[in-house]
Amino acid sequence: MVIYCIYIVSKSGGLIFNYDHNVPKVENERKFTYPLDIRLNYENKKVSVHFGQRDGINVGHVLTAVNGMPVTGRQLDDGRDAKDVLESKESYPLTLKFSRPKMTTNEKIFLASMFYPLFAIASQLSPEPKCSGIEVLKGDTFKLHCFQTLTGVKIMTVVDRNQIGAEVFLKRVYELYADYALKNPFYSLEMPIRCELFDTNLKAMLEQIDKSGIASI
Repeated sequence: MVIYCIYIVSKSGGLIFNYDHNVPKVENERKFTYPLDIRLNYENKKVSVHFGQRDGINVGHVLTAVNGMPVTGRQLDDGRDAKDVLESKESYPLTLKFSRPKMTTNEKIFLASMFYPLFAIASQLSPEPKCSGIEVLKGDTFKLHCFQTLTGVKIMTVVDRNQIGAEVFLKRVYELYADYALKNPFYSLEMPIRCELFDTNLKAMLEQIDKSGIASI
């Protein structure tokens, strides 16, 4: 079973736990001549593809290397600004490497806060009373499963779109949450989960699933 990540959202909509497990690393390196046939967006912290995706380089991918030299934000390791290099005709041809950006903690918090009202709207739109809200969101490359506890805490996981058994996995995560977080006298409700036993047992369960499948838990 391919499990990409796990999120736990409090009953008030705040992200209290997240763990990236099997997020695939997407990298593409191509040689370019002047002028660039893709449009880049130069932000303070990164250089990203804005328009003109090609050869596996998609909109939103960020520049990570120029001629094999790593790029941190907008700066090459030798101190040059990536924008100056990319806009100079004399620099070409250039070999550029792009990769899918890794979500920051702030971005994860923002997405968790966005899911909370969507879940509430789904519950209200249901023609039947006592709707459980969003249980599955399907995309072309993934599925997001959500399990809501009796206290309103939402446990979510993103898995491969062809995988089954995510509901069983979420219930096992809930059991770990109840055993190692809620029973921890130092843990306060609605606060980020920082319980070593919870982290250790969750990682052990993920390793077991990777080796033997979802049926092993």
